[in-house]
Parts: sequence; C-alpha cells; structure tokens
Amino acid sequence: MRILFLTENFPPETNAAATRVSERALYWLREGHEVTVLTCAPNFPGGKLFAGWENRWHQVGDLGGIRVVRVKTYIAANEGFARRILDFVSFMIAAIIAGLFERRPDVVVATSPQFFAAVGGWVLAGLRGVPFVFELGDLWPRSITAVGAMKDSLAIRWLEKLELFLYRRSAAVVALTRAFKDDLIGRGIPAEKIAVVINGVDLPRYAPRPRDDELAAEWGLADSFVIGYVGTHGMAHGLINVLDAAEKLRGFPRIKFLLVGAGAERQMLMDEARRRNLDNVVFGPAQPKDRMPAVWSLCDVALIHLKDSPAFAEVIPSKIFEAMGMGLPLLLVAPKGEASRIIEADQAGLFVPAAQPQALADAARTLAEDADLLRNLAAASLAAAPRHTRERQAELFIQVLTHVVAGEGPAKAGSIEG
Repeated sequence: MRILFLTENFPPETNAAATRVSERALYWLREGHEVTVLTCAPNFPGGKLFAGWENRWHQVGDLGGIRVVRVKTYIAANEGFARRILDFVSFMIAAIIAGLFERRPDVVVATSPQFFAAVGGWVLAGLRGVPFVFELGDLWPRSITAVGAMKDSLAIRWLEKLELFLYRRSAAVVALTRAFKDDLIGRGIPAEKIAVVINGVDLPRYAPRPRDDELAAEWGLADSFVIGYVGTHGMAHGLINVLDAAEKLRGFPRIKFLLVGAGAERQMLMDEARRRNLDNVVFGPAQPKDRMPAVWSLCDVALIHLKDSPAFAEVIPSKIFEAMGMGLPLLLVAPKGEASRIIEADQAGLFVPAAQPQALADAARTLAEDADLLRNLAAASLAAAPRHTRERQAELFIQVLTHVVAGEGPAKAGSIEG
C-alpha cells in the first residue's frame, strides 16, 4: 500500500504527533508498505527553525526509509491565534501543491491537532481520486477555548462546522481515545466509521536503565528524589500548579521537580520559579528524541500534567506510555477521565486531580517516603507497557487503511478498537 501522510510535526521535532507518526510509519515500512510524509521544516514549539535547517519550498529527505517531503510555511511560535492560523493555512496550501507532484498514493492520511492539515489531506485525496482518513489527535478547536487562547466566537463556531465537515467527508476517522469517539458519535458522526487506536510506546527504544550520573550532576540532581515532567510546556499543561506544589515542599529539599522541554509558557515558568526562589524546581532544555531515555533515567517518578479543563479529561498523553516503557511509576495530575482510567486499571501510579497543588505535594511526599509503594508501582508500570505498544498501534491503524482502500471503511473501521 502507498500511504501519503500529512503532518505539520515530524522528527527532529519531538512532540507527540511527530513521534507517533514517525515510529508507526517505520513499522508500516517493515511490513512492505510505502510511506511518504508531507511536513514542514522543524520549528515546533518555539517557532524558530532548528539549527542546520532551511525553510525552503521543497526539500526531500529520508528517515529510515520514509520519504520525507518538507514544504515552505509561515513559521510562528506555538502561541497566539492569528499567526498560528496563518502557519496552519500556509502548510495546508503548500502540502496540497507538493502532494500533487508525488506518486499517486492508495490513501491519504492527515493528523490533527491542527486540522487545517486535515483539510489539506481531504483536498489532496479528492484531487488524486483516493480515500481520505482523518487521524483525530485532539478535539480542535475545542482545545483552543479550553486553554483560554480564544473565547467562544463566530470564528470558533465556523471552525467547529469545518471540523464536522471533515469527519463526515473522511472515509474513516481514527481517534486516539474512546472519549473522542463518543464525542463524535454524540455530534452525529456514524460510529461505524470511527476506529480507536490509542497511543503507545515503541518498546525497543525504552527500557529501564541506570541513572545517567553525568547528566544528573550537570543538572544538579545527584542524590535527589526526582519527579520529572518531559514534554511541551504549553497552555494545555497548567504547569504553574507544579510551582505551587514545589512551594509547599520547601521543607523537603531532597524532592525536586524536573521540567524538561520547550513551549509557550516555559519562559514564564522559569521567571516565576526564579522570583519565588524555588531551588527545588530544575529546568532542563529540550532534548532530541534519542536523548529521551537518558532524561527519563534521571526520574524516580514520571509526572503527567494537564490543565484543569473538561476538554483534557478526554486526552491520553503519550508520555504515559514512554514512562511505562522505562519502568517508572506515574503521577498523573489531570481532570479525571481517559488517562486516569488507564493508570488505575494498570495500577501504574497515583492520580491527583488537576489544579490542586497541596494534593500534588502530598502525593510527591508519599512517593518519596514509601519505598515499597514506589517499587510496586514501578513494577506494575513496566508490566503494563507491552499492552500499549507502538507496534500494536501500527498494526491496528494499517487494518483501518486496508479496509478503506478496499472500500470497506465505513463498514469496518468502527469495529477496530485497541
């Protein structure tokens, strides 16, 4: 099968979409499929080109056999509404044009959260006369209002109409959570065209390992009990709550929070931690994907953190599964929902409701002081990892694409859940 995949994020970017798309595609290649990815020059989340890259109209590369076609876009930081929309639309237009000159695929797939990529995928599939599959990674534009980036307005309502139009026009929708599927069904999208393929971890890349002592010394974490957050520091993550909890733990200097990554709120968080003199919060710079296991090795506990909004009860952060692969206990701070159900079912960690800094501080102390609990949670987390593999995710997704290419998408996609 020849697959043409549109995603604005792709390695060397390290966010969830880039990792998910690239790791899954490598499994498709192993099974004999051909994959071409339409993307842009790496710049997320800072809105600045990565070192050594150019924002050119057309550049072709290769990632482990994946044909990677990068197009020129208007680059904007992951903050603000108007400039981000211009970024999204520029990618949509450039990807459509570039896709017309690629070898005709059997299917076109596009991934959200920003669904202008999905608009581009739908247009391109129509122009090439092949089916279109929408991978639903986030209920955008709902998440825009959830983080407070924009209030409900005529523009938001127009985007929601466009969102529903794309769901209806796709041959199948692949949702990352069951809650996403339930939401779409509640808005009139037929259940039989919605598959559920939950995120996962590429186990060959992640496994328990000794602490990287050199990196621990460099970041001032030697002899510390480290609760680590690794990922985007954005409006959706509510990480100011971590600083509030850290204030409550001043009397326990061994416990340190490690925040590694980049994002729209990172500088604010660093400035605020400095203003409060929080020496129990350590900021590590964003790291390339191949350094992630070393970063995770510094952590005694993996912190998964989301803002207090009902929209984020439907989200399952991919870092949950990376941490499981590393054999780390999980500390989930989020609205109760999809992610908390996974952690509770797997008995892989503790759950704390979002925006409750005292509860987060108490959970941190419990994990630091109860060695037996920590050890049991770590063992359960590692045991759960094989139930959430990227290989299984790739297998389920290719089943959806096979049904769609055979003309069976609406009849068969909804039966796929895993």
